[in-house]
Amino acid sequence: MSIQQLRIEHFIAGLVAVLVGYASSAAIVFQAAHAAGATQAQMSSWLWALGLGMGLTSIGLSLYYRAPVLTAWSTPGAALLATSLTGVSLSDATGAFLVSALLIIISGVTGWFERIMTRIPLALASALLAGVLVRFGLDTFISLQAQPLLVGMMVLTYLVAKRWLPRYAVVLVLGVGIALAYSLGLLHWEQIPLVWTTPVWVTPTWNLAVILSVGIPLFIVTMTSQNIPGIAAIRASGYTTPISPTLTWTGLATLVLAPFGGYALNLAAITAAICMSKEAGEDPQARYWSAVIAGILYCITGLLGATVVALLLAFPKELIIAVAGLALLGTIGNSLMVAMKEDSYREPALITFLVTASGISLGGIGSAFWALVAGVLALVIAKWLPLKR
Repeated sequence: MSIQQLRIEHFIAGLVAVLVGYASSAAIVFQAAHAAGATQAQMSSWLWALGLGMGLTSIGLSLYYRAPVLTAWSTPGAALLATSLTGVSLSDATGAFLVSALLIIISGVTGWFERIMTRIPLALASALLAGVLVRFGLDTFISLQAQPLLVGMMVLTYLVAKRWLPRYAVVLVLGVGIALAYSLGLLHWEQIPLVWTTPVWVTPTWNLAVILSVGIPLFIVTMTSQNIPGIAAIRASGYTTPISPTLTWTGLATLVLAPFGGYALNLAAITAAICMSKEAGEDPQARYWSAVIAGILYCITGLLGATVVALLLAFPKELIIAVAGLALLGTIGNSLMVAMKEDSYREPALITFLVTASGISLGGIGSAFWALVAGVLALVIAKWLPLKR
């Protein structure tokens, strides 16, 4: 480890990852906390727990493995909680969070989840990642409808910078976006309070019905909709980070922080892809600094809680969408190239990509899981059934 490896690209990639992470789903976390009847102080405590959990695990795992390992809160998990916690006491919900955390720890300690994932061909993993990320690429150009000048100039800046200053393309896009948003009066920083968050402890209680209806589904959704794409991001980016120990640590962090509102931590996919891309530095061996920077920023956001959320809300959403989409273009393109490279994997990979991109949810389980089922089924049929001439 050498601090001399630090580059401006690492700082920008880490910043963009945090911006995207919070701006894309912080509102869903608030909805989940509100559904459980959390007070304003308890809602801030949720952000404190999740911010510190993501920050400390990202810093520790990235430095230990010398690879970008970024964790995140479970966004599908938050969406699940927002609809299933109505009428559930916060103490019963906390008990369900702890059960989910224990199941994640068991998955990591036993290694069963990693053994399954290592059997997935790289082509399917790459297609899965591309399917997860493609929405951000599409949303960049959809956002042109709402802010044609802002987003158009950001896209133009990206195209020019990729030709002349490719290492600083995302930096310049972010700078142009902020400057233009300010000149257009789209930044609203007038009323941003500077408030430190105070953690609030909730003693867990054990309600079997809540464990079965909330805790078990939360575990399933987190593993299938978050950890599967997270592992795909790591593998598709060429890193060999051990999966089982990282899952164990996310489970342990959740176990410690659940009473404060840290309902579920997992491997990140979208934000991790930002820290693993070429835009995060030319040297793949030094990109872990992007995840470390993101981890530090996550810790700060956790400590400041509501202040950070207000700051993020000050940015026009189109700016965040455009920065995320443009930062991920290279990763989307590379993933599709790997997915479609070999003829024997092309159709199963295409099916995996399309099912993931569709966003379908069956039985409460997200598209990432069903994409792998569909892709593996297509691959098995292609491999084992003879081609009729």
